Amino acid sequence: MAAKPKGKTNGGQIRVGIGGWTFEPWRGVFYPKDLSQKRELEYASSKLTSIEINGTYYSTFKPPSWIKWREETPKDFVFAVKASRFCTNRKELAGAGESVTRFINQGLHELGDKLGPINWQFMGTKKFDPVDFEAFLKLLPKEVNKVPLRHAMEVRNESFNSDAFFELCRKYNAAIVYAHDADFPEIDEPTADFTYARLMQSQEDVATGYKPKELDAWAKKAKDWAKTGDAFVYFISGAKVRNPAAAQALIERVA
Repeated sequence: MAAKPKGKTNGGQIRVGIGGWTFEPWRGVFYPKDLSQKRELEYASSKLTSIEINGTYYSTFKPPSWIKWREETPKDFVFAVKASRFCTNRKELAGAGESVTRFINQGLHELGDKLGPINWQFMGTKKFDPVDFEAFLKLLPKEVNKVPLRHAMEVRNESFNSDAFFELCRKYNAAIVYAHDADFPEIDEPTADFTYARLMQSQEDVATGYKPKELDAWAKKAKDWAKTGDAFVYFISGAKVRNPAAAQALIERVA
């Protein structure tokens, strides 16, 4: 398999990928028709520079799974991990301590230096409560088994589009996920030493998901983000069948 180009800047590393690696419509489009399903992660990680693990939002996985994912991917590959919904989909976030501990301790540390940011996604009905949200941020550990942890907040309610929320995230070095989607607030505010972006408007009638000029613009934005730290960019949802092509096209542009 051909080596993939890396995105490098004078600041941080640009990593580009997709959400998950198991999606039947990708077979014969992204994955070769004759590729066995058990080799899909190996193949995807040879073409992309990161993948957001989505299954962790719904389920927990035992350490052997995390070890397997680490061993099946290239040395310079990095995973992002979507946090469990049991941590974030609750009335009072301050009471999430047990769920956060269970999620963090399931085996994330087995990824070692392949562990990227954790995406804590909140429902659109969740509104910003500064006291409760700070209590939640205090629950998030800075490391697990000596493996550093980075935290990103994906908020979907306009009440979070406020200076008070931005300052709170800066206080705890938590990134605010930049979500490019018509239904969510589009917050592009630097609050941590890394950036986390989810681009969710790919189009099925465009082979690369986004038109060339749009990809050029995303490449410029990614390079700007990387001036102050690592940038993680994922093509999620939208025309999902096109997301691997979109990611590969962006990787070429930021190389």
